Order: sequence, then structure tokens, then C-alpha cells
Amino acid sequence: MNSNPPFSRPRGPRKRQERPKPKGPVILGKPDSAVEIVFLGGTGEIGKNITAIRYEDEMFIIDGGLAFPDARMLGVDIVIPRIDYLVQHKDLIRAWVLTHGHEDHIGALPYLFPQLPRVPVYGAKLTLGLVKGKLEEFGLNLGDYNFKEVSPDDRISIGRYFQLDLFRMTHSIPDNFGMVIHTPIGKIVHTGDFKLDERPIDGKTSHLEKIARAGTEGVLCLIADSTNGERPGITPTETEVAEELDKVIGAAKGRIFVTTFASHIHRIQSVVTAGEKYGRKIAVEGRSMLKYARIALELGYFKQKDRFYTLDEIKDLPDEQVLVITTGSQGQPEAVLARLAAGTHSKMSIKEGDTVILSSSPIPGNEEAVNTVINRLYALGAYVFYPPRYRVHASGHASHEEIKTVLNLARPKFLLPWHGEIRHQTNFKWLAQSIPQPPEKILIPENGRLIKLTANNIEFDGKVPHGQLYVDGLGVGDITDEILEDRNHMAAEGVVIITALVSRDPLVEVISKGFVKAGERLLGEIRKMALDSLYRGVREKKRLEEIRDDIYYPVKKFIAKNTGRNPVILPIVIEG
Repeated sequence: MNSNPPFSRPRGPRKRQERPKPKGPVILGKPDSAVEIVFLGGTGEIGKNITAIRYEDEMFIIDGGLAFPDARMLGVDIVIPRIDYLVQHKDLIRAWVLTHGHEDHIGALPYLFPQLPRVPVYGAKLTLGLVKGKLEEFGLNLGDYNFKEVSPDDRISIGRYFQLDLFRMTHSIPDNFGMVIHTPIGKIVHTGDFKLDERPIDGKTSHLEKIARAGTEGVLCLIADSTNGERPGITPTETEVAEELDKVIGAAKGRIFVTTFASHIHRIQSVVTAGEKYGRKIAVEGRSMLKYARIALELGYFKQKDRFYTLDEIKDLPDEQVLVITTGSQGQPEAVLARLAAGTHSKMSIKEGDTVILSSSPIPGNEEAVNTVINRLYALGAYVFYPPRYRVHASGHASHEEIKTVLNLARPKFLLPWHGEIRHQTNFKWLAQSIPQPPEKILIPENGRLIKLTANNIEFDGKVPHGQLYVDGLGVGDITDEILEDRNHMAAEGVVIITALVSRDPLVEVISKGFVKAGERLLGEIRKMALDSLYRGVREKKRLEEIRDDIYYPVKKFIAKNTGRNPVILPIVIEG
């Protein structure tokens, strides 16, 4: 693999500027003391963000998010991180700190909280509001938890060793923050998710002064969002998207349907503002969209002249007065937009002349599902607006120029590119190496690899228990990789079920699903082979397990030879 970054660099040795000496630790650490950083999720992937930071006998946790299943995870609803490491060290945990309210940062908390001590949970107003809503949905008692509301620019102390200076960072949700973590060995700056939006919808720009001050005093390590590590330039502002949405909504003649992430409060605000400007009644449809809208309204994060309506209330209005905000931005088959596109929604359907706006980009792995929905909408005669063809969406993450701004302000001694796939992390590393004062050492962290940080070095130091759990319905962790392999096998090749009754009058029944429309000839041959094996087994008084194997292997070989296929074969042998 080419390890050279595709960025121009000055030729010859570069004279390194004197790096500021660290100032102001909480407690002065011993010369050889170390902070341990463990990412249990969020590195080498998008989602499942959870990080543990430890010094001696105290630890705190940053975030606790979920990931959405990819195409191979058939039947899985969500994916959450394994926290065996935290459970093993639960007596050391002093606090949770929640950077913002996106699902990939708080979505796993209802599954994680019950396993760990009831320590203080720090978060901003909207973040905690969303967390409380999730816990209530799971039937958990809010009184059991010690929530500590903070502003995105507060200072908090955790245990004896950690002091956190929070700082606001613009993102695609309000109340997002990063933090300067003061430790006994030096300062760690954690950016949180961020972009440097100079024109955010709520007018609250990133507070970079604390990063700059930390950089002046000396930053030992920077943990930074690498999601857009491949993307040059500057991420478009949210106001640019709002202006484009206003233009599209203002020009639309028929009904309008808009989908985005339910947690994208700023985007929903832009849609509401434009819709009301042009005289439309705003309806909200979809469980998660309704939940986020309700909480944001209750906490004062939405501004609207009117109220939100139901589909029943707007279905008989003139088309030019209707705007519906729905779930389904990722093409999920059970979400509102996909059902509207498929004509299976119980209350409304898409018709010719409707305008549909997909104000989001597909998460990697969801492209095919989103494209399917878009094509169905076109087939129904809708006008469809989606990125990148139309500027109706902008990323919530920083591109190269914004990343370089943070690097140049922090001037870290060491760097950990976080929150991204390996390609994003690697490109972030190359970008950092190209600036005038690059970090002395950059590690690309991996989930479960313990990182040992001292005043003079950063290195990997073994692994801790880690991984992921699949949530399927009410089951948590009872779906394994082997079960997913079976599901994919059945989905790809189908299944043949052979039921054999061991009795005086042996009987065999063969059922196939998703295998081949074979007719009675092929199934008859399979039935005959199974019956021969069954008679022989009864005659020779074989054990049921032996009869099962005598059925399985010949049938498997026969099917492969005659069809070239490899279905799942399930012989079930029972005594009558």
C-alpha cells in the first residue's frame, strides 16, 4: 500500500517550531505515568462511538452510540458496542460525558446504562432531553440516573484527575461540543463531531478560542473527527442548504414531502421556516421524527408560527398547502418514504406532480436502498430533489480546510484520527503530516486497542475485550456472526427442509423455499433418496443422527450436481 500522502510538501528537512510546554494539569503526574485511551467503537467505522479515558484508578466515558446494520446483517435492527471492558472496570468509572444527541453517540445508552454504575451523566439540554426520551421508551426509571445538564462551554471536574473545558462546535444538531481534557500528564483536545460553519441556522458558531488557548499552552494529544478526511475544501454551511430548500419549496406547485435524519433539528427548522413562509401546513410522520420533533419543541429548539399537524388533518387540504416531513432518508423499507414510494402507506400515497426532497446523503451501505426509493418516486411522476445533483444537503463534518484550522490552532504533539473508516483516518493522517507544524506522532486507532499516552510518547499497548452486539427485535446479543452467515446463505441459495418419520411405515416430506421452482421431478428425486436412506437406517437400526447424515450428504451432492446450487439443507428425523 502506498504510504505517501497525496499532498505537496516542502523538500528537504523542515525546522520544527518550538512546541509550547504544557501548563496547568489537575494533579501533577509522575514522570512515567500514563493516560489510557480505549475506543470501544467509532474507529474504522461510522457509528457506535464510545471512548474510555483512564488515569490510574479513575475513568470516564465519552458517548455511547449505535450503528445501523449493513446489507449482510439480515434482520438486524441496530448494532451496539460490547462493553465487557467497562463492566470489568466498572468500579473505576466516574462519569459519562455526552457530546451531542445523534444516534451514533447516544443510541446505545438504554442498553449500556443498566450494566454500569449510576455515575453522573453530563450533557447539554437537548442531548439529555433526547437521552431521557430514549430511556422512557425502554421503560427505564429516570430517577435512577444522575443527569447533570451543562452548557456547551462549561467547565466540569471528574474525579481527582480530570477537568474538562467544554467548547461549542457547530454540527448538524444543536448543543454539540468538544472538550479540552486536563489530565495529570497534559491536555487532550477532543473535537467531538464538528464542522466550522460560519453561518449556522441558530447563529451559534464554533468556539475555537479554547482550542487556541490550549494550543498556546500545549496540547499533548488531539482526538479529531476524521469523517471527511478525504474531502478537500470547506463543507457548505447549513444556511446555504436552507436557501436551496427555500428555493425548491417556494417553486413547488403540488404537495411537498421532505425526508432527513430525525435528529437533524437545524434542517427540520429550515424546512419548517420555508414551508410556513409559503403558506403550507406542516405535518410530521414517522415514529422517530415525531419523537425528536416533540422533544425539540418542548425544549425550545424549534421556532414556528403554527403547529405540527397529522396526516389526517391535512389530507383534504389543497395540494399547494401541504408539506410533510417524514422518516426514510436511508431508504429503510418500513420507513414512511419507502412505503409512500411503494404505495403501501395506509394514509397517503405519492401522485404525479408531488415534490419529494431527500435532504440527506446515504450512509455507506444504504446507497442501493435509497436509489430504489428515488426510482420509484420518479416512476410515480414526482419531482425528486436529492444531493449531489441539488444542494439540499450538506455534511455535518469538517472538510480539509476546517480540519487544518483545528490542527493549526491545537498544534498537538500527538494525533488520533477518530470517527471514520480507515480510509478517512488515513487521509486525515496524511493531511496532518502536510501542515507546517505536523504532530510528532500519529496513531490510527482501532476499536479495542489500548492506547498508552505519556508526556513523551503515544503507543499501542495491547487489546481489551471489544466487539459488537446485534439487536434483533427484543433479542440483544443472541444473534451471532454464524447466524448471520446462515441467514445470508438462505437468502442467497434458499432452503430445502426434509422431514423424515421413523416408524413401521416410514414417511418423508420435502419442502423448499427460495430454492428453485423445480416442480415435482426434482423434489421427487430428493424425496426418493431420503426415503431410501430412511428405510436403510430403520432396517439397520441406526441412530437418528446417523440417519440424518445419510440423508443430508447424498441430497447435498445431488442438488449441487443437478442445479449448481448450494441451498441450506435441513433434514429433520423424528420417531413416530
